[in-house]
Amino acid sequence: MSSSEATPAVPGDSPAKAPTIHPILQNALRVTLSAKEYRVLHGIAAKRAPNVKAKLISPSSFDVMAQSKNRHSEAALRASLRLFVGSGLVLKLLEAVMSRVRGGTAEKKPRTALHRSPTLRLSFSLSLLLLLHRLLYRFLVRLRANLRTDDAEPFRERNPRISRALTSRFAPAVGASLAGLAVGIMPQEQLRLTGAIYWSVKSLEFLFNAVDSKGLLDKRPWWFGSWLLMPVSCAQLFHAFVFDRETTPKWFGNVIMKLSPSYIPGRPESLPANIAWPEKEQIVDSLASIADLRWPAFVSPILHPGDPNTLPSAVAAISPITGPAHPSITQLSCALLHPARFLTAVTLALSIPKIKSIITQPISSIDSISKRIIKMTAVLSVAIGAAWGSVCMLNSTLPRSTLSTKRFFLSGALGGLPFMFLSSNRNIFLYFFRAAIDSAWKTGVKRGLWKGRRGGDMWILVASWAAIGCLLEANPSAVQGSGLRKGLVWMRGDGFVDPEALEKRRAARRESKKAEAEAENP
Repeated sequence: MSSSEATPAVPGDSPAKAPTIHPILQNALRVTLSAKEYRVLHGIAAKRAPNVKAKLISPSSFDVMAQSKNRHSEAALRASLRLFVGSGLVLKLLEAVMSRVRGGTAEKKPRTALHRSPTLRLSFSLSLLLLLHRLLYRFLVRLRANLRTDDAEPFRERNPRISRALTSRFAPAVGASLAGLAVGIMPQEQLRLTGAIYWSVKSLEFLFNAVDSKGLLDKRPWWFGSWLLMPVSCAQLFHAFVFDRETTPKWFGNVIMKLSPSYIPGRPESLPANIAWPEKEQIVDSLASIADLRWPAFVSPILHPGDPNTLPSAVAAISPITGPAHPSITQLSCALLHPARFLTAVTLALSIPKIKSIITQPISSIDSISKRIIKMTAVLSVAIGAAWGSVCMLNSTLPRSTLSTKRFFLSGALGGLPFMFLSSNRNIFLYFFRAAIDSAWKTGVKRGLWKGRRGGDMWILVASWAAIGCLLEANPSAVQGSGLRKGLVWMRGDGFVDPEALEKRRAARRESKKAEAEAENP
C-alpha cells in the first residue's frame, strides 16, 4: 500500500472540503507530505502548541487536498526529493568530518560552480535514479495489465513479439533497470566503476543461488565452493602488487607488508644510520626488476669481494639484504627473500584443527569471535607465506625465460589455496573477487590491453539490475538478505516489505485453503 494513499478521517475532524490555498502551496504540500505523515505531524503540533492548531489545515481537509489521480507519481517525486536532500546532507557531513579528522593536512579544494559540485551531482544522480526507477516500473506494470485485457487483443495479434515482451512478468523489472543510466551524472568515475563491479558480481551470486535452489548443483564435489574464487583473486592481486601496485587496494598492500616481516624486512634497529637500507616498496620493486631481467643468478659478494658489480644496476638498492645471503644460494630472488621463515605460517596452519579445543573456556560469543580472528590470521599467514615461498620455488624449477613475469600469477594462486579452510565466508571471497576485477581492469587500461568505452559502466549496472530484478520476481529467496530485498521492493514503490516473506505467507494460505477443501470434501 503506497504511503501516499489517503487515510480515513478521524472522528471529530471537520469535513471534507479543502481550504482555499494557493495552488503552488497546495502542490508543494501534497508532494512534500503524505496524508498519513501530515496527520501525525498535525497531532504533534496540536499537543505541543495548541494555539497553532487553529491556523493549521485539518487532517481531513488535507486528505481531500492530497487526493490525486497521480498519487503514485507524487509519492515517487516525494521519495526522490527526500533522497536528494538526505544524501546531500550526509555527504556534506562526511566532508566536514573528514576535513576535521585530517586537520591541517587536508588540501583546500578550489571553489566550483554549484551545478558542477560533485556532491550536488551525486545527490541529484541518486534521486533521479530513484524517480526514474519508480516511474518506469509503475508505467510498465500498468502497460502490461492493459495489454493483457481483451480490448488489446488486436494489438497482440498484430505485434506478437512486442506483446510477448511487454506482457512478460519480467518486463517491468527489465524496463525499470534503465534508470541506472542516471549514474552517468555522477562525476566520480571510481564510484561508478565500483558500483558496476559490485552489482554485476551480486547478480552472478544471486543467479548461482537460483540455480542451486533448483537442485542443479546437488552433485557437485565436496571441495566445490565459493572459496575457489580466492586462487583467481589472489593471482591477480599478487601479480598487481608486484608490478602495478597502484591498481591494488591500499589495504591489500598494507596487509602483505605487515604480515611479511621476514620476506620484506624493515630496517634493523641496530643498523647504523650511515648504512643505507631499502624501503619495503623498493624491495618489492626490485623483485619486479629481477623478474623483468629474467631471474639472473646470484653472485655472492662473500665469494667475490673484489667484484663491485655483483648485482645488476637496476637492483643495486637491495645489496644490504642480498650481501649477507649464504653463498650456496644460486638465485638472486632467493637471496632477496633469504631471511624468510615459513615455520610460523606452517605452525599456525597445523594449529587450525586445534583452535576449538584451545578456545573453550571464554563466553560463547567471545569464543566464536576469537576463533574467527585466529583462524583468519592463520590462513592469511599461510597464504602470504605460500605466495612468497613459491617465488623462489618456481625460480628454482622453471627455466629463466619461462613465464618470467607471469609466474607471479601462479604464486598468487597458490597463496589463495589455504582459504579452503575458511568455511561460510562467501562475503569475504566475493570482496576479494571484486577487488581483483577492479585491479585487473585498471591494469589492462594502464598497459593498453583495452580501453574503457564511454558509458560502459552504466550499461553493466543496467544489465545487473535487470538480472537481479528478474530473479527477485521469479525466486525472491535467491536474492540473499532481507534488507536488500526490502530495499529493492521499496525502489519500485511497493513499500518496505520482504517479497520472500510475502511469498511464504501466500504459500501458507494456499496450503490452509487446500487443507480446508480436502476436509470439506473427503
